[in-house]
Amino acid sequence: MSDEYKDEYSEEYEEEYSNRRGAKILLIIVGVVLIVFGAAYSGYYMYSQYSAKQESQEYTVVQTETTAAVSGKKVKNPIDFKSLKKQNDEIYAWIKVPGTKVDYPIVQSAASDEFYLKHSAINKKWTASGAIYTEMINSTTFKDRVTVIYGHNGYSDTMFTTLHNFEKKEFFDKHSEFYIYTPKAKLTYKIISAFKYDNRHIMNRFQFLDNAVYADFQKMLLNPNSTLKNVRENLDKPLTLDDNIVVLSTCIKNQKSNRYLVCGVLVNNEKTN
Repeated sequence: MSDEYKDEYSEEYEEEYSNRRGAKILLIIVGVVLIVFGAAYSGYYMYSQYSAKQESQEYTVVQTETTAAVSGKKVKNPIDFKSLKKQNDEIYAWIKVPGTKVDYPIVQSAASDEFYLKHSAINKKWTASGAIYTEMINSTTFKDRVTVIYGHNGYSDTMFTTLHNFEKKEFFDKHSEFYIYTPKAKLTYKIISAFKYDNRHIMNRFQFLDNAVYADFQKMLLNPNSTLKNVRENLDKPLTLDDNIVVLSTCIKNQKSNRYLVCGVLVNNEKTN
């Protein structure tokens, strides 16, 4: 082998070796990045689930410790709003959905509709599971024709995750009401329907002050165009333009373009102490 050929062969070998070595180093770097990313994501997910559980326990403690005795003819109000408002003055109601773990304060931010997506109702601190909230387009009186209440899905069994229990017909049939407490009232809602819907903004999409629009919306609630739905077959009375409806809205796992709605009509408004 000539010296010239040896030099050429040596250069080619060194270049090939260098390329292989570079490829190995790149693979190692990619592997390390994936491991770090996976560990970080896993840690974030576990923290989010833990945070949600802790948040849920906070709500339970608040409610248990602030239950107040009542007297006279008025209905018992188990929520001490005076104490809650000292922690966060944007708490204005409380929702309970029997058969689920939905048992939380309702808040509305005066600054941003997105605030409570990632902040606690109790102390306004950051939390992945957010809070149960309404947007500023709705009043806080529940006298709007339609009020939409939002809550996250997927943070363990907290927030609105267990609303998905209504996907089962047997559960839907056995659980027909949910309750909203305000400082002066207990509002009882008959659940009309529960179904999969698209992700268009309900309050912006419909002009509910228009009687025809509101009537059509009610018809849609009674006969949703969805393969995933349950509808109350026997209501005590037909829906009218004077009715007030609350829509509970949450996400569906791995379906970013869809929402799961549980819809109720106000059937009783009782004063409380």
